[in-house]
Amino acid sequence: MVTIKDSVHDHIRIEGVAADLLDTPTVQRLRRVSQLGTVQLVYPSANHTRFEHSLGVYHLASRALDQLGIDGFQADRIEAAAILHDVGHAPFSHNVESLLYRQTGKFHDDVEELLVEGAVGDVLRDHDLDPSHIAGLVAGEGRYSGLVSGELDVDRMDYLVRDAHHTGVPYGTIDTGRLVRELTFVEDTLVLDEGNVQTAESLLLARALMNPVVYTHHVARISKAMLRRATQRLLDGSDVTAEEIRRMDDHDLVAALRTTEGTRALARRIDERDLYKRAVWAEYEDVPEAVHDADHERVRELQHEIAATAGVERDSDVILDVPPDPSMRESTSRVTVNGEIRRLEEQSPLVSALRTAQRNQWRLGVYCPEPLTDRVGRATADVLGLEVDSLVSDVRHGMTATLDDFE
Repeated sequence: MVTIKDSVHDHIRIEGVAADLLDTPTVQRLRRVSQLGTVQLVYPSANHTRFEHSLGVYHLASRALDQLGIDGFQADRIEAAAILHDVGHAPFSHNVESLLYRQTGKFHDDVEELLVEGAVGDVLRDHDLDPSHIAGLVAGEGRYSGLVSGELDVDRMDYLVRDAHHTGVPYGTIDTGRLVRELTFVEDTLVLDEGNVQTAESLLLARALMNPVVYTHHVARISKAMLRRATQRLLDGSDVTAEEIRRMDDHDLVAALRTTEGTRALARRIDERDLYKRAVWAEYEDVPEAVHDADHERVRELQHEIAATAGVERDSDVILDVPPDPSMRESTSRVTVNGEIRRLEEQSPLVSALRTAQRNQWRLGVYCPEPLTDRVGRATADVLGLEVDSLVSDVRHGMTATLDDFE
């Protein structure tokens, strides 16, 4: 057994297969993968890692197993999945995941190859565990996968509390103890027991409040977009492959970006926090439906057109950032009401209000070096068909902005 002092859950006791997995290279790599990627450029103390988070997920999973009365071989499977659930993350976590997915067809929960081979596979087989089955749990397959990969999963419970703790933002505070205590299975469905609608709402509310101030803060979005742009240039201008990047840690990727001719300038900007500024920050209703629906290739075409219209010599100096439509996966959590299993969205009046808030918080962004913001903003309005009065620029002249819009 190993006991580790954690900043969120105090002392975490790790035993069995999870303890043996802890010191494998695949799990130790997570010490060098930041949990929140470039969010640390907004909140300097947000430098926690996927390793810490994995310990927290294991801890909450173990408590949930005790509550549910699951032990023995089945508990070993779930605890192994909990400690391994993030080993598929690329550098900077989600920041470059969409880019790598387009190249590899794999998201971070596609981990079978990592679990079958090497030290992790050896440990799992030593404990009579099938690596493919554990990979299936991580990917959300099977009755018990909902504990580590579902609407009420311990993954979500840990990252909300941990991210709030390390950013200093109070909105992610939830009662993990009650959430874990009230979990139960009704047939094959993981639900919160009778009388816990408000408990489920707390998870929903925490996520909704953390989103605009942490996860989609405009500086985090700009730096993430710049990192994605630099990583795309690395793929286009060197012999580094997407599969190789998937297995890098943060330091490996930064080193590659710093030492490659075509990415050095962007790497310097990210290193020195000399970030692009917002030329456009447009609300959901002000953006044409065709832009909302644009796929990756269409976004790139629009980006080139904006740069050309603005007379920007290097179209790589313009980034068009179109987020996906707002979604609220937590609203599909199951709760027991009067003996019936119901989706939270069917029971809670909060869901509708929070969906409206999400839509109101959504922003299309266009980013570029500061001297170009006015030109690029006006070009974006022409190309995308936006109303100029609806735009927000980070420059203090030209298009209007409020003090709240500046860093």
